[in-house]
Amino acid sequence: MTAAVILAAGESSRFGQPKQLFQFQGKPLVRRVVDAASEAGCSQVIVVTGNAHDEVKHELRECNAIVIENEDWKAGIGTSIHAGVQYVIENTPDVDAMLLLVCDQPFVDCNVLSDLVAMHRETGKPVVASAYADTLGVPALFSCSIFPELLRLSGNSGAKAIILSNRARVAEFSFPRGNIDVDTIGDLESIAPIS
Repeated sequence: MTAAVILAAGESSRFGQPKQLFQFQGKPLVRRVVDAASEAGCSQVIVVTGNAHDEVKHELRECNAIVIENEDWKAGIGTSIHAGVQYVIENTPDVDAMLLLVCDQPFVDCNVLSDLVAMHRETGKPVVASAYADTLGVPALFSCSIFPELLRLSGNSGAKAIILSNRARVAEFSFPRGNIDVDTIGDLESIAPIS
């Protein structure tokens, strides 16, 4: 069983509005990634909110996603990862692994997530991370053996620190379009022609 934890707590200060809710190809960014995780067969889809909690929860009311609020979201991404992992541990004891996702990578889809899970099965590595722009990052899969390390994250420390701390245990999934993320409305407008 693989759960998905989607980080959707940020303030989107450079975007000018909650980017989680911004429409891209007819769907809010947060809904796109929730649907991708569901279609990839994730046993549970958890969305961690902070800023715009009520709006995101309303947007996802007809989805099978579980929306949890991180009241400490302003303290940094590490607190949202902690909240999501803690929820998985407490509510899905049979889970084997977790996909960690963000809302602002518009080219993450069902196929990408299914391939991450398949690579985990094929390699047996406890971490499968996306490779792009000469680094490794999310979307990434973490087996339950890595959950304690994720729980220790705090402040602005994200999962990349864990991924890069021991490359020998990481399977690298080539995902060049993972480098494309959305920080401004202009970013979305610039990628529309290649989508």
